[in-house]
Amino acid sequence: MVGAPVPTPTQIVEIDCRHVWRELTNYMEGDLTPEMRDRVTHHLQGCKHCTAIYDGTRNVVRLLGDEKAIELPQGFSQRLYQRLASR
Repeated sequence: MVGAPVPTPTQIVEIDCRHVWRELTNYMEGDLTPEMRDRVTHHLQGCKHCTAIYDGTRNVVRLLGDEKAIELPQGFSQRLYQRLASR
């Protein structure tokens, strides 16, 4: 069709918050395809809520990797995942 816009290869397909939450660990570990990494990065740049979750998750990972890490209460991880899944 003449005059119809042609998508450029640099356009980023947006993803929703739930998809970002499922991919955060892979994002932090560098285990995403370049396309998915760009999609998550783009989403985080525009979503304060997901950025807060990302920052919090990254901080927890840093704490757990620290020799001085605190002992988490039993069942904490399960409750955290349930809470995230309920949103």
